[in-house]
Amino acid sequence: MTTAAAHPASVSFPALGTTASLLVADPGGMDAARQVLDDELAAVDAACSRFRPDSELSRANAAAGAVCHVSALFAEALDVALHAAEVTEGVVDPTVGAAVTALGYDVTFAALRPQDLGPVRPAGPSAGRRALEWDRAARRLRLPPGVALDLGATAKALAADRASHRAAQVVGCGILVNLGGDISVAGEAPPGGWRIAIADDHTAPGTAGRPTVSITTGGLATSGTTVRTWRRGDRRLHHIVDPATGDIPAPVWRTVSVAAASCVDANTASTEAVVLGERALRRLRRAGLPARLVRVDGTVERVCGWPEDTAGGAR
Repeated sequence: MTTAAAHPASVSFPALGTTASLLVADPGGMDAARQVLDDELAAVDAACSRFRPDSELSRANAAAGAVCHVSALFAEALDVALHAAEVTEGVVDPTVGAAVTALGYDVTFAALRPQDLGPVRPAGPSAGRRALEWDRAARRLRLPPGVALDLGATAKALAADRASHRAAQVVGCGILVNLGGDISVAGEAPPGGWRIAIADDHTAPGTAGRPTVSITTGGLATSGTTVRTWRRGDRRLHHIVDPATGDIPAPVWRTVSVAAASCVDANTASTEAVVLGERALRRLRRAGLPARLVRVDGTVERVCGWPEDTAGGAR
């Protein structure tokens, strides 16, 4: 997804293995808002990265079988991931670390080289959230031996929510944070709201001709299976894993975009929808979440008031 509004100040830069974009309704607040975003990105990377051996997540995974104490931010990120697992009944679950690694996503996406990857052997069903020993009050965590966490389904969205709300408080105006298609807005939106152009690839240049929606509060997230892909053996794989199998889900949706009260809620629902396939339509309707789902053949389904496609978005 790419973003635009009336006349905000904007900046984009690489972060968390994707592209971060910051829009500030009052251009005079850009410097302060950028500092907030930089601080949040650095903190969540140090806490939740799978690709840094010194991150809290890596240390917790390495200590599986033993008790470790975690920071307040890691505890918040874990709580968010466990809540996502609870509300999705395990469809979005943080214990898929071993499954993601078995599929070949054991280095940053930029470092993946298809020629290095042989035939895939899925790790099988994930342990599930109930396998964790988690004392929230003491911030004490124990993973069972062989279980590894991956907070990728929620940590980036949490960073977007935290950054947008903190920046809005600091600068006193409308803020939009977009982390690779995970969008959170806070403060007073520009007239007409923040216009968001929907696309399979948030890095694709330009927005002409793309369907566009406007939001004034909460979050919007797009999960997809066409951008972060790699080949292993004769299979084309992507980063969304079904915890029930340890493998990628059956191909039904190419992309799913969901609007919700927060970016975390939107991302949880969009990821769940990719895993659920056809069952996602009923699930989204039951939750009352506006969504746009694109099938692998390009046909589009819309639920809960998501508007008909209208073009005209701008970066």
